[in-house]
Amino acid sequence: MGRSRAIFVLWLACLVAALATGRDLFYNLTYLITAIVVLSYLWAWTGVHWVQLSRQTRTRKSQVGKMAEERFTVRNTWPLPKLWLEVRDRSDLPGHNASRVINSLGAWKRHSWTVRTICRQRGRFRLGPITLASGDPFGLFTMRRELPQTSTLIVYPAIVDLPAFAPPVGQLPGGDAIRRRTHYVTPNVAGVRDYAPGDTFGRIHWPSTARKERLIVKEFELDPLADTWLFLDMDRAVQVGLGWKPLLERELPALLRPRRPRLELAPTTEEYGVTIAASLAKHFIARHRAVGLVAYGRRREVLQVDRGERQLAKILEVLAVIRAGGTVPLARVLAAEGVHLGRGTTAVVITPSTDRDWVEVVRHLEKRGLRVIVVLIAPDSFGGEGRAQEVVAELAAGGTPTYLVRKGDDLATALSWRAWGVLERPGYVARR
Repeated sequence: MGRSRAIFVLWLACLVAALATGRDLFYNLTYLITAIVVLSYLWAWTGVHWVQLSRQTRTRKSQVGKMAEERFTVRNTWPLPKLWLEVRDRSDLPGHNASRVINSLGAWKRHSWTVRTICRQRGRFRLGPITLASGDPFGLFTMRRELPQTSTLIVYPAIVDLPAFAPPVGQLPGGDAIRRRTHYVTPNVAGVRDYAPGDTFGRIHWPSTARKERLIVKEFELDPLADTWLFLDMDRAVQVGLGWKPLLERELPALLRPRRPRLELAPTTEEYGVTIAASLAKHFIARHRAVGLVAYGRRREVLQVDRGERQLAKILEVLAVIRAGGTVPLARVLAAEGVHLGRGTTAVVITPSTDRDWVEVVRHLEKRGLRVIVVLIAPDSFGGEGRAQEVVAELAAGGTPTYLVRKGDDLATALSWRAWGVLERPGYVARR
């Protein structure tokens, strides 16, 4: 801005001198400065308008601890070179540093670069918009052009493999036979029907096909195993560590940056709870169980029980964006939603709450014939109040299987069969 003002003052002085003296020198200087200003403006304007930018996102979905990758390509479509071009990305994905300054982009040339970002936080993030900036050789003008196009990247929560989570499928009580047709292949054949487009060849019933001389397929019913419901406590009043922000790698000194960053959960009860819920959902769905989700965040989130990878994707999408902004205590959630659960259903309660009210509701659900498993996230290990050991002892005394998870624990170990077997014994007081 200072240089432009100086040029304007010089031009005005030459114009005044030319009009006052009538000398050709001042007229020539005025014409020269005018030509430089006009050409500089046109150069800066063409610098951001005769350019093409393409943005290719490898995938619209990622996961905490995994890589999000984008490739940018800038092409100069003007017959004159561009001295410099700034590409400023305004994405809100943490640590996604896609901005670049390109020097000396020749006529009809292109420049490409790839940005790889390790996803540190779950959520729905915006990629874009982009601002292009360029200028003239004399630095008189800086032109900007907005590219408003945006896209969305969903980052799923981290998932931990739980190979030893208990109880095993054989110990879960089975429910009554469910007379409900399903598109999944189960051991229970309900009947046969005519072939429809989309049916797999594995469903074809060949004896009926040969007898009817047309394709006949089998229909299946859901197996009698009980449904599994995940109750995730999103009551803000019981969460500890809210407001934590990860330290991005580019904020660390170069010598302290890890070569292969390892997965570290945010030290909040909210993030531990979401990660546990996502891991349990994958655990049960991988074992062909029907899984549902209940979470009262800023709004009521209920996903009805279903099976398969599609159901897992639905659960992960909800867990990716849910926040601990709820105001409904866990006891009220269990009481309101538990009345809809049938006998033999398994309810997995995930909470950092040490309130005794929800323990009484758990007792009531168990008396109704529900199987309840509790995953208690110790709030005292996150700097909060409340003694988790007392709650564990009370649950164990009533025979409720309980896991105790502390800050920094390996979830695969903390949610293992061994931990469940120890906590199951009546009168046990947790020692960690």
